[in-house]
Amino acid sequence: MRENNPSRPIGNREASKPAASSRREFLTRSAGAVAAGSLLSQTIPAVHAAGDEKIRIALIGCGGRGNGAVGNNLKACENTELVAVADAFEDRAKGAAKRWEVSDDKTFWGLDAYKKAIDADVDMVILATPPGFRPLHYKAAIEAGKHVFMEKPCCVDAPGYRMLVEANKMAEDKKLCVGVGLQRRHDKGYVNGIQEIHDGKYGDLILLQAYWNGGGIWHRGHSDNRTPMENQVNNWYHFTWLSGDNICEQHVHNLDVCNWAKGAHPVEANGMGGGEIRHRICDGVTELFDHHFVEFTYPDGTKMYSQCRHVPNTFRSVSEHAFGTEGRGGMKGNGDAKDKGDVDFKYGAYDQEHYALLEAIRNGTPFNEGHYGADSSFTAVLGRMATYSGEKIKWDDAVKKGKDLAPGIEGYTWESTPPVQPREDGTYAYPIPGIYKPFA
Repeated sequence: MRENNPSRPIGNREASKPAASSRREFLTRSAGAVAAGSLLSQTIPAVHAAGDEKIRIALIGCGGRGNGAVGNNLKACENTELVAVADAFEDRAKGAAKRWEVSDDKTFWGLDAYKKAIDADVDMVILATPPGFRPLHYKAAIEAGKHVFMEKPCCVDAPGYRMLVEANKMAEDKKLCVGVGLQRRHDKGYVNGIQEIHDGKYGDLILLQAYWNGGGIWHRGHSDNRTPMENQVNNWYHFTWLSGDNICEQHVHNLDVCNWAKGAHPVEANGMGGGEIRHRICDGVTELFDHHFVEFTYPDGTKMYSQCRHVPNTFRSVSEHAFGTEGRGGMKGNGDAKDKGDVDFKYGAYDQEHYALLEAIRNGTPFNEGHYGADSSFTAVLGRMATYSGEKIKWDDAVKKGKDLAPGIEGYTWESTPPVQPREDGTYAYPIPGIYKPFA
């Protein structure tokens, strides 16, 4: 997070109030002059002097969000060029290549296609594959010396989180810039609202609420023409090892805002949930819950109450709420700049996050959003571990002992046996609280 030490150790940290700073300093940081994530003390050598050369980009993951991210980047950033695309599936890779006019020799597909795209003479990669692959791909890109924009969530399990922490430190050592698709951090309403909280306008925070309640998500089913691994990757949202469940894949946005407001991540979680409605709707071809409720506890005892749900014809809300000793407010997504002290970004949040990253790359400005990307993603994992098991889960235990949802993922091929198998009738079991073991 913005207030935390970028070299912090894995595990629990003592909470502290956000570092005191003037409103002007905060808004300057938020506008992308320096990192929206952890700040480094050294200057990054600019990879392109004064923007006089194109920054060459590879897209890894050619679905809707991947293509959307490319569009955001090209709209907001001058002198960038998409020169390579990669996807697990041939048709999606070729479709993106045609859309963005990428040459055949820079179009790759297969579960190992990410390696070819990283090596395709590029300066930066956009990572938009199913989230279960994110830590592996991120680490590979950083090892290869590439700047990175990665979509959220950044991990779905404890081994993935630990890999992110390692890669984030490596990015700092290599002076690479990292952006994360938690775009509320680049929304002027949120930036101004969170600063009001940090300025003490509402007193000390005593309660946070986070919601992502909606009607549901797509389901692609299975095909007899695909291998079991192909079927699961194609229908990735419905497998925890690939999506992390909806608490990770979507609700991470709201959890990130609350962590941002608090200046810390939770140290403990307990919760409840279930999957009866989703399993009926999807004919059992899913292993996810359709609702989660989590009570998160921050280091100073402050609570965050979290709801996320995919059930049709129910109460809907995608929002965050902060309650302090002197009032309620601060969570003002999409709000307008109100006075000369407020930030007023050049672009909307989806475009602005790319603009901020590319400006940092060109100007040699330290920029690493990977730290809060990792912590907020693992906040969601912590909540899922609590709802699946029905147990009270501590952050440190989760980081050290949490399940590896996809052992050996680096070596997976289309012929590999997926880490989760269907029952005899072709349906998948979903976790049962009281029986599911979060550390087994």
